[in-house]
Amino acid sequence: MSQSNIQYPQDENTPTSHLPFSPCAVVGNLVFVSGQASVDATGKIIGDSFEGEFRRSIENLRAVLKTAGCDLQNVVQTRNYVRDDADLAEYNKLYAEYFQNPLPTRTTITNCLPSTIRYEVECIAVLPEAD
Repeated sequence: MSQSNIQYPQDENTPTSHLPFSPCAVVGNLVFVSGQASVDATGKIIGDSFEGEFRRSIENLRAVLKTAGCDLQNVVQTRNYVRDDADLAEYNKLYAEYFQNPLPTRTTITNCLPSTIRYEVECIAVLPEAD
């Protein structure tokens, strides 16, 4: 596969980071989104309650997906990082607000984040077929 088959869409509404990674990569009809946390448009961490950080992270994920040409309903897999086991019940409740049946496949890992963030999410999505 040549580099010309890979795109890295980004516009002024795409959350970015000062760290060395692209928000997403599109290969064919697959969209690979880098981990999205509770950050502002410049990548500065915005601390909050678990719910606040979860919602901001998912909205950042949604913004990156939009840049690539899709949305949450096009997500086929998520990888989720939850800092504290105590937040798992709330995580599952909030997750169900954003993802409905058929649910994407999912991995959740706990006790793996630094003290500066409570939640992070990454995903793989499929671009919708053109009409």
